[in-house]
Amino acid sequence: MPVTRRAVCASLLFTGTALRTAGAFASDLPAGTIKFVAPFVAGGAADVLARAIAQRLSTKYNQAFVVENKPGMGGNLGASTVVTAKPDGSTLLLGTIGIHSAYSVYGKLPYSPDKDLQPIVILGGVPCVVAVHPSRPIHSLAELLAFAKKHPGALNYGSAGTGSSTHMVGELFQQATDIKLTHVPYKGSAAAMNDLLGGQIDMMFELITTAGPIVKAGKIRGLAVTSKTRSPVLPEIPTVSELAVPGFDGTGWFTVATGANVPRATVAQLNKDINEILHAPDLQDTWKSLALNIMGGTPEEGARFVASETVKWTKVIQTAHIRAE
Repeated sequence: MPVTRRAVCASLLFTGTALRTAGAFASDLPAGTIKFVAPFVAGGAADVLARAIAQRLSTKYNQAFVVENKPGMGGNLGASTVVTAKPDGSTLLLGTIGIHSAYSVYGKLPYSPDKDLQPIVILGGVPCVVAVHPSRPIHSLAELLAFAKKHPGALNYGSAGTGSSTHMVGELFQQATDIKLTHVPYKGSAAAMNDLLGGQIDMMFELITTAGPIVKAGKIRGLAVTSKTRSPVLPEIPTVSELAVPGFDGTGWFTVATGANVPRATVAQLNKDINEILHAPDLQDTWKSLALNIMGGTPEEGARFVASETVKWTKVIQTAHIRAE
């Protein structure tokens, strides 16, 4: 994972001049440092994407954007600090499924995600890879399913936390294949991956952003990709849809969000500028290296997307009777 982060930073520095503006940039953002909360430990997909977007916005506005990692509660701990921040656009959030659409796993939160947050833009989707430790006697998805059906609950999988993308995709996979795995939540996917690399856990449904380079290095064994189509990052690995469940699609996604009371003009400007960043020709290789299938769009489109995803993941949560401990 640190390798991925270094590579991304190098790419961003190389192409950064493309978005630099001459002189001061007149904006609706408040003066001073803008805080960008990445609600997981450093090194995971959310952290890498937050730093990529923050650096571009810093260059565009000639203003400091500082990424702050606040892990806990599947991202909701960090999100709650964005909700209580001054509603002027000085605090942004790298949002995820766990924050926007799977929050019903928590009986009580210090805020209401659907009411207290607003998506500025949907950055895009990132598929997961079903990966196991090389020491496990599982070399294909078929072998994984056979083992899990013979030994219900014997295999455990790590995630970025209860309700996180990497947890929800794992639950969707279990429901689609009629198997039982044991979930082990962490405070971010980087921590879970460290234990997978060390053999402390059996497997993960990890986002390709961070898992891809590790699979390529042979440190973990990739069995299948969870999107409907193969990922250009791991093109040799077939999809769950190809191998076991036609039409299966378990894709994580990310937003840039902020508090619900941040002025519309500020949200509109950030939306416009982040969309430009997402579609900048010189950044397409960067997004490809992060396995990000860019989406973009208006804040209103983002709100509708989040609402539809909330219906999908709430059904998964209710079917599995998931509750955070």
